[in-house]
Amino acid sequence: MANTTHSGLKWIMRAGYSARGAIYLLVGTLALLAAFTSASASGTKDALVDLRALPLGIPALWAIGLGMIAYLIWRIAAGIADVEDHGTSLKGLTARGLQIITGVLHALIGIAIIGLAAGGQGSGDRSAQDWTQVLMSIPMGRYLVAAGALILLGAGVYYAQKGWRGTYKSHLERTRLTERVDPILTVGLVIYGLMMALIALSLAFAALNADPTQAGGLGKALQDLRAMAFGRLLLGGAGLGLLAFSLYNFIEAAYRVVPKFSDTDIATLMDR
Repeated sequence: MANTTHSGLKWIMRAGYSARGAIYLLVGTLALLAAFTSASASGTKDALVDLRALPLGIPALWAIGLGMIAYLIWRIAAGIADVEDHGTSLKGLTARGLQIITGVLHALIGIAIIGLAAGGQGSGDRSAQDWTQVLMSIPMGRYLVAAGALILLGAGVYYAQKGWRGTYKSHLERTRLTERVDPILTVGLVIYGLMMALIALSLAFAALNADPTQAGGLGKALQDLRAMAFGRLLLGGAGLGLLAFSLYNFIEAAYRVVPKFSDTDIATLMDR
């Protein structure tokens, strides 16, 4: 029974990482195209709106949305059952709590994608501004937005240092493929962390100035890059970085080593 449960959870994990990889494959591709054409850089929601208009786009949205729900199941199971051996120390409990929180956040994305597949429309950045405006309309709302900015900044720092220090290597199986793409995975994690920091910065400015229109998601962050000096090069680099982060998620789906139900003799990228 345990082996059956572990096998099912493993496939749920793979569905979740694959869905996240598909999202950033779309966003990265559109950002790269926008760097060299007159098209606008698109955030997550806008990229998915574009996908909906394509042949088989709606079934693809359903698959991605359900994959995000699968990611929720994986992260909750990982956090509660501690399948990755974080332990019960303060650091371990914090890591397990963050697993559950990130699962819930991705489930919200999944619900939005399923709504889009069922006929909803909208802009990702307008959604970010709407949520910020709602929060600012309640008592202490500006402080909640500021707290959200700090949390997002912390997540960005986490991903960037995860790539820079290479800590992700300890849970990826060493194969010829993972060894070859390892430098790409590093770049993807660092760029993704920097993009999250840019989003956090927009939320911080919105809280500081009590102006929800300054808040934005990934689309606004990409557009801000394009508006800078050498903006097309920066946007192109961000697009390539997001494509690299997409690859990271697909590699996670296929080669993630989970201590509680992976073979103990599997070599990881951390092993020499």
